[in-house]
Amino acid sequence: MTTRLVQIHMKAQDDSALGRFWAEALGWGVDSEGPGVTNLEPEGFVYPHAAAVCIDVVADPQPKTVKNRVHIDLATTSAAHQAELVARLQELGATPADVGQGDVPWTVLADPEGNEFCVLEPREVYRDTGPIAVLVVDCADPRAMAGFWDGAMDWTLHEVTDDHAVLRSAKGVGPYLEFLRTPGVNPGWDPAVRPRIHLDLRPYPGEAQEAEAVRLRALGAADIDVGQGDVPWTVLTDPEGNEFCVLTPH
Repeated sequence: MTTRLVQIHMKAQDDSALGRFWAEALGWGVDSEGPGVTNLEPEGFVYPHAAAVCIDVVADPQPKTVKNRVHIDLATTSAAHQAELVARLQELGATPADVGQGDVPWTVLADPEGNEFCVLEPREVYRDTGPIAVLVVDCADPRAMAGFWDGAMDWTLHEVTDDHAVLRSAKGVGPYLEFLRTPGVNPGWDPAVRPRIHLDLRPYPGEAQEAEAVRLRALGAADIDVGQGDVPWTVLTDPEGNEFCVLTPH
């Protein structure tokens, strides 16, 4: 039994507008599976595939109030490309953001609804990831998070230290997933502050969704009621209280 990371769930007051921003930012196509849901994926992409983690932008009336625990880092190929990308993103509606980063070689921006993301300086390790270099999850204990997520998915654990843990699809393509030790992270679920961005996992065809949920609970996941009602996916939290969903097999 196993799952894999297939998409980022991103809440938005205006899913269509935020979807257009990220489609332009990534050079991806836009689709809609119904009112209030905008899907983003690379042109010609056959979902799901390890080469890309797609984005679902879902309408939600609540505004963003705190720093997201999950954010996107964009890849660049040169200093000129980084500068050009930052300028283009700001033309699209991104704004500079200060998350206490200080003097760093990457640029921190916020999308039109305030979601933080980074435009990285060129790094050789991200040359083949596509536009999304890495999905970063703020956490208190990277080693513990690596233990859970390495068991939860069929991705490969590349590195784990006291400060960070890094995973990537076992196929060696697409973005990385990094758990980054971050001061001030409260490792627990706060019902008053539901995250605007979370990760969605999907079992492979032939796997049983509920059996996967049972396996994930045994690894340390917990059930959470976010008002989802009767839906075809299962909502869980990881050991640090980060919400994620287990979708139907596909």
